[in-house]
Amino acid sequence: MILSISGVVLLAIIVFLFCRKDNLKCSHAVVCALFGFFMASTAIAPSIKAGSASLASLLGGIRF
Repeated sequence: MILSISGVVLLAIIVFLFCRKDNLKCSHAVVCALFGFFMASTAIAPSIKAGSASLASLLGGIRF
């Protein structure tokens, strides 16, 4: 649950910064789409949440 909320907040900040800059590129649009899926309860949202949780655990497991 904490990961989902922090992910939404992070993506909201990124979307806000992209909109302020007025230069929305393809990669920016992907971030905006991810933000929309996290905020909405669509059928594909659980898959995106699971994928991001998997990526977060993968990145969390990296030892420096």
